[in-house]
Amino acid sequence: MAVNSPRETFRLGPFTTPRIWTGLWQLSSNAWGSASVSKVRSGMARHVEMGYTAFDIADHYGSAEIIFGQFRESMPTSQILGATKWCVFKSVNPSRNVVQAAVQERMERMRSKCIDLLQFHWQDYADKGYLVALNHLLDLRDEGVISAIGLCNFDTIRTDEICTELGPGAVVSNQVQFSLIDTRPLHGMADVCQKHGLKLLTYGTLCGGFLTDKWLGSPEPDAYSGNLTPSQRKYLDMIVQAWGTWGLFQSLLTVLRTIGDRHGRSIANVAARWVLDHPFVGAVIIGARLGLSEHPDDNQKVFGFQLTPKDNLAIENVLDRSNSRRIITSIGDCGAEYR
Repeated sequence: MAVNSPRETFRLGPFTTPRIWTGLWQLSSNAWGSASVSKVRSGMARHVEMGYTAFDIADHYGSAEIIFGQFRESMPTSQILGATKWCVFKSVNPSRNVVQAAVQERMERMRSKCIDLLQFHWQDYADKGYLVALNHLLDLRDEGVISAIGLCNFDTIRTDEICTELGPGAVVSNQVQFSLIDTRPLHGMADVCQKHGLKLLTYGTLCGGFLTDKWLGSPEPDAYSGNLTPSQRKYLDMIVQAWGTWGLFQSLLTVLRTIGDRHGRSIANVAARWVLDHPFVGAVIIGARLGLSEHPDDNQKVFGFQLTPKDNLAIENVLDRSNSRRIITSIGDCGAEYR
């Protein structure tokens, strides 16, 4: 199969990977709508053919690991990256056996002898067991069971602590929320990334689809109408409670539409480009409801253009009227909303 790679890639541990990843959070629940496994796998194949060869999954995303493993096993190309997670939400004793069992389960579900990128989440910062767990994960990496280790929703203080404690190259990434609405990574996390050579894998970049042309000129939706997906309900609350008002959000969409017109791009393209233009960002993770709602053709247009100083100034003029710079004080640093 000929793979048409997106034009931008970056180095992540031992991998060279595209700067747009496909997120499969939507497989965790039928609340996004459901498609047959065959349709999901067809959607994954379509993405790979277009060069979207990296998929973000997790231990708690329903059957995502299983479907991905079956899919990758059926493909002739080996250049498909599966980034899964081990998320510790409850108190555990992170012994070698416990850590190894969690990794072994990921391998079995993904039908793989080695996990490409294992992203680690630890819920309770008061329990320093996360350092013990990460040292065991490093041992497993050295044994060839894991290719690279990343973090997921760790804040600035703990990310710096972990990278300092474990040493250069131990951790290659941190997955956090970052968008025109949620700019928390600019306040500390960016400096930690530069200090330790870390790359962010960012989600929420399109705010569940709100940062798209579809919502330009639309009235504020009712969060309880039943017409929104779980991610849309989450990001609507972020927009109108933490960031600003629906009216100000419409002003942002209008500015993004004007910028898009100058470059022949969509609002989503401009929003994703703004995030990718930050040097500490490795890739944006764009969720896809495979078989139901996916936009690989439009996403290709994120590449091949640059935002000008005029474009960025117009964006900043709107952000200056929002709570963008103060969200970190109202809801906490990266990942705090999950703790």
